[in-house]
Amino acid sequence: MIYGITLIILGILAAPSLLLAKKPNAQELLDKITPYQGWIGLGFCFWGIWGVIQALLNMGLLSTYPIWWITWIASSAIEAVLGFILGYGMISQLILSKNEEAKKKGEQLLAKLAPMQGRLGLIGVCVGAWVIAASILFY
Repeated sequence: MIYGITLIILGILAAPSLLLAKKPNAQELLDKITPYQGWIGLGFCFWGIWGVIQALLNMGLLSTYPIWWITWIASSAIEAVLGFILGYGMISQLILSKNEEAKKKGEQLLAKLAPMQGRLGLIGVCVGAWVIAASILFY
C-alpha cells in the first residue's frame, strides 16, 4: 500500500497542474518541495528500478498472481521513469558527470520523456490508486 501512496505523491509532483487546479494555495507547498525534488526523484528512480528487478526475479508470481505481478512491474516502471525525470539534475551531477557518453544518452532520454511528464504523472496517480485498491482487494 505504501508503494501506491508514494506513487500518487510522485505523480502529483510530476504533474503539478493537477494539484494546483484542485487547491490554489498548493503552490506554497510545491515551492517548499522544489529544492528537494532532485533527491526525491533520485530516490524514486532507484526504488523503481529496484522494483522492476524484483518483479523480474519473481516472475513465477505471474502464473499464480498475474494481476498483482503486472501491477507490480507497471508501478515500478512508472516510478523509475518519473523518478528519472524529476531527479535528472541529481542523476546527471552524481552519476552521469563522469562519462560524457552516458551524459549525452541521459540528455537524449530526458528530451524524449520530458514532453510526456504531465501524462506520466497522471498515469502514476491512477496506477498508485490501483496499487492501493489491489492491495486491499487481493490481500
